[in-house]
Amino acid sequence: MRTIKYIAVHCTATSQKTSIAAIQRYWKINLGWKMPGYHFIIMPDGLVVPLLPIEQVSNGVAGFNSVLINIAYLGGVDANNKPLDNRTPAQKASLLKLLKDLKKQFPTAVIQGHRDFPNVKKACPSFDAKKEYKNV
Repeated sequence: MRTIKYIAVHCTATSQKTSIAAIQRYWKINLGWKMPGYHFIIMPDGLVVPLLPIEQVSNGVAGFNSVLINIAYLGGVDANNKPLDNRTPAQKASLLKLLKDLKKQFPTAVIQGHRDFPNVKKACPSFDAKKEYKNV
């Protein structure tokens, strides 16, 4: 198993109606990625969709991917693509449960938002994950 130092929380920066297939096509075609951007995506109804085993490296945070697990909720922007914390109650509950489960497995891992990593100039995940999950 990889050494996990971080658990990164993301938003997909898409509509909450965007399909996972569309996101995967974007990664492959537009970004040229061979691996997904996240290990998990959380749907508006709270369903946690695994995209990649945590033993493998995803593409969520440049320069840190080898030591982190990437989790995203579907959404994170308004109709004008401006950052907006639009997590549903089900997404919030599923995200919290997943983070707690991962912290049991990786107790020293730091939970933080994508925006909290060095040289990231995004609002992702559109809320202060470091503050919200500091006691997880």
